[in-house]
Amino acid sequence: MSSSIVHVPRTASTAVVRQSPLFASLPEVLIQEIAQHFHLIKWDKGSYINPNNLMTQFYFVQTGQLEIKRNNPDTGREVTLDVLYPGDSFDITTLLDGKPHDVILEPISSSIQLVSVPIAMMRKWIWTYPEINQQFLPYLAHKIREQEDLATSFVLHDITTRLSRLILKHIKKIQRNTGGEEEAHKTHLINGFSDETLARMVGSVRQVVNKQLQYWRSQGIINKKRNQLIINDLDAIYKEANILQSTMK
Repeated sequence: MSSSIVHVPRTASTAVVRQSPLFASLPEVLIQEIAQHFHLIKWDKGSYINPNNLMTQFYFVQTGQLEIKRNNPDTGREVTLDVLYPGDSFDITTLLDGKPHDVILEPISSSIQLVSVPIAMMRKWIWTYPEINQQFLPYLAHKIREQEDLATSFVLHDITTRLSRLILKHIKKIQRNTGGEEEAHKTHLINGFSDETLARMVGSVRQVVNKQLQYWRSQGIINKKRNQLIINDLDAIYKEANILQSTMK
C-alpha cells in the first residue's frame, strides 16, 4: 500500500470551502478571509494518510467517499465507524481534544479529493468567530447522534433491521449530495460497498450480510452487482427497517 497523497498546488476557492456545512453560511467577507488557508489534496484508493497528519491538519471531503474504521489486531476483525461523503469533516475528535485518534482511513471511491486546513487554525476560528461556532456545534451534535444510533443499533436490532437502516441512511446522504434528484427515480443506487464493507458497517460478517442480500434479491427488493446496490423497492426497505418514510426526510 502506498503512503503517498498528492497535494494539489493551489488553495481552495470560496465556492469549494462553502461545500462544507461548517462554512456554507458564513458571510462573504469572512469566507474570503479564511479560504486562503485551505489547500486541495488528491487521494487515490490504495494509499493512506499518515495518522500523524490528523494531529496537524483538519479535513473535509470535496469529492468521493471515505471510510473510517477500527480493527482488532489480535482477531483481524474490523468495524466501520463512519462513511464520509462530500462536505463531511474529519477528524473532529482530534480537533476537540488534541490527542491522537486510533482510526484507519480508507477511500471507498477510486479517487477522492480533500480540502485541508491547519488544525490549530481551525480551533482558533471556532473560538474567535461566533459564525463558525454556530455552524460547528449543530454539525458536532449530528455526528454524536450518528454514533449513538450506531451503538444502539448494534445492541438492539437484528441484522435485517441494521442493514435496512444503513441502506436508508446512505440513500439519504446521496440525496443530500445530489439535491434530491434520486427521489425522482424508482430505483436508488449505492456505489462502492462490497459485502465485506457492509458487514463492517453493521457489525456482522460477510456471510450473514450476503445471505440477507440474496434473500432481498430473490424478493425483487434489490439487485446486487459488484460493489453496487440497486434498490428497486424502497417501501420494502422502510418496512424492514421499521421506520416511517416521513421520519427520514
